Amino acid sequence: MTTNRVISSDSAPKAIGPYSQAVLVPAGELLFCSGQIPLDPATGQIVEGSIDVQTTRVLDNIDAVLAAAGCSFGDIVKTTIFLADLSDFAKVNELYAARFGAATNLPARSTVQVARLPRDSRVEIEVIAAKR
Repeated sequence: MTTNRVISSDSAPKAIGPYSQAVLVPAGELLFCSGQIPLDPATGQIVEGSIDVQTTRVLDNIDAVLAAAGCSFGDIVKTTIFLADLSDFAKVNELYAARFGAATNLPARSTVQVARLPRDSRVEIEVIAAKR
């Protein structure tokens, strides 16, 4: 029997609840990452600022968790974006697209507006990656 491996990176915020930053599933090498909000890993506090600043922090946190598992943005197969205000979608989408670069194998994605996010952040993104 194989065991799931909990992935943790000091370069991303520590879990603020009963969950892991990510879990690597040996069967098929799937990485399920918990949603990332714009927490500064050094302070554990939400980064203040525009949706640009918060989204960039979220993407940096995702990058750190992926790297800890030996993955990258190119390994992501599914994302879910949660927004406190759907009017922020265009800017989030622009920053999201830039992080994936010219990749032709873009992940499937869902984007939803929610009533409230943890710590009153404006954006949260969760990803699933397939380690290659």
